[in-house]
Formats: sequence, C-alpha cells, structure tokens
Amino acid sequence: MSDTQTSEQSAAFCADLVRSHDFPRYASTLFLPSVHRRPLLAIYAFNVEISRVRDQVSQPLPGEMRLQWWTDMLLGQNHGGVEGNPVAAELLWAIRTWRLPVERLVRLVEEHEFDLYNDPMPSLAALEGYANDTASTLFACGARFLVRPLEAIDHLARHAGLAYGITQVISALPLDASRRQLFVPLQFLESHGSHLEEVFAGKQTPGARAAIDQLIGEAKNHLNTALTLLGDVPAEVRPAFLPLALVRRDLKRMSRADNDPFAPRPVPRVRLLWTLWRASRSPEFRGGD
Repeated sequence: MSDTQTSEQSAAFCADLVRSHDFPRYASTLFLPSVHRRPLLAIYAFNVEISRVRDQVSQPLPGEMRLQWWTDMLLGQNHGGVEGNPVAAELLWAIRTWRLPVERLVRLVEEHEFDLYNDPMPSLAALEGYANDTASTLFACGARFLVRPLEAIDHLARHAGLAYGITQVISALPLDASRRQLFVPLQFLESHGSHLEEVFAGKQTPGARAAIDQLIGEAKNHLNTALTLLGDVPAEVRPAFLPLALVRRDLKRMSRADNDPFAPRPVPRVRLLWTLWRASRSPEFRGGD
C-alpha cells in the first residue's frame, strides 16, 4: 500500500471516529474547505481518543498508562505502535505541517488524568484551568490551520474554550452524576447550601439549581467575551470558532426555568446542522471572501 493510500485511510478513520463520538465538532468542520477539515479532524480525533480513556478502563492505572502512551508519542518517545495508529499518524502529520505547540497537546493529555478519579472539581479556577488546557487548546490549534498564530486569536481561543468546556460540563451532568463524578465546582454547591450527594442523586434542589445557574452565568460571560473578540480577528479564522454557535444555543436552553439539568437532552443532528449552517452564513462566523 502506498503512503498516499495509507494517509487517506488514516484521515478517513479520524473522520469516522469524530463523527461517531463528537458529532458537534465533526459537523462544524463540514462548513470549512477540505484542506482545513483534515487537520481539524486529526486533532479532534486525538481529543476523542484522550477523552474516552475514562470510559475504556475500570481502574485509574490502566487509564494512566494509556494517557502516558500519548504523552510519550507527542514527545517522540515512541514505544512501538505509532505507525499502526491512524490517529497518531494524522496528529503527527498535522503537528509537523502546521507546527502545532506540542506542549499544549501534552497538557491536554495530562489534564484528562483528572477524569480517571472521582475527586470533585474543587473550584471555578480549577474548572477554568481544565477547560483552558482542553477545549481552549483545540480552538487555538484549529485556528492555526487557517491563519498564522496571533496573540489576539489565542486570547479569543481561551474564552471560546472556557465557554465550550463549561457548557460541556453542564450538558454531561446526567452522565457524570450517574458515575459519581463532579465537574460542577464544589465551591459553587457549598456556597448555595448544596452538596455532591444531591447532584449524584440527580435531585434538582434549590441549592443545586442555583449552583448550576451560577455556572451557566460564567459560561455566558466567556461566550459574550469570545463573540466580541471574534470581530477583532482576521475573517479567515472565524469559521474555526463555529462551535460557539452551538454553545450559544445550548446556554439559551439551559437558562430556561423549565430546563432540568439532570435530564438527558440529546439534540437531533438535523437541528445541530441547521444551527451551524445558519451561523456559517452570518458575518459573525463567515470567513474572508
């Protein structure tokens, strides 16, 4: 098999992986030129592999070993198997071609060690650190595929990632509560007279709801900042931030008084695609002509 065929198969594998496990991000790439889609799907596939380690192990140690494999791969300390791993192959290609910051990708892996344990997220500062090293990193790297690095884009990526990451935490609350994991800051719960057992029981008590509403407010603040900053960056990079259209939609729904944060609310893919399509045609997210 030729190198071209192998790379095409690796790219197709990454696309299928993201489509199956992170459809919102996959769908956002459909509105970008193919030359940008392939590297975006490479880092999104890498993120899928790291994020689902928690679901593939029953004990922390095997999870730590899997995460360490990715760290070693990024640092060039291969222990075999890289050539046969399509996600690793595509990620390394993207890193070489666009000079992605390896240290940020390493931090993304390291941050997901938190997922392997049932320690509660202690504070808003800790959650923002987690989101910055995960979701913000994906936005920052994705932007590099469209334009050269700029400080203004990195600043935008930080707030975009914080808005996206915090919104993901709220969306995942039913699943996380069912496995006794807490990403809602314990600081917020305690300040409203709630505690983690109420969350784990899926009880929408006044205290738990107030803590979640406070977290929604933090996500809205970061989203509003990101949307403002979006107007200050080159138009060519704006399509990389299309997922913010989904964040805006989700936060609007979450803010409704009749919304139950403990009830799973899967979004039909057609509605998700419609939201992204409309956003892609707006001046807010449209790239340069």
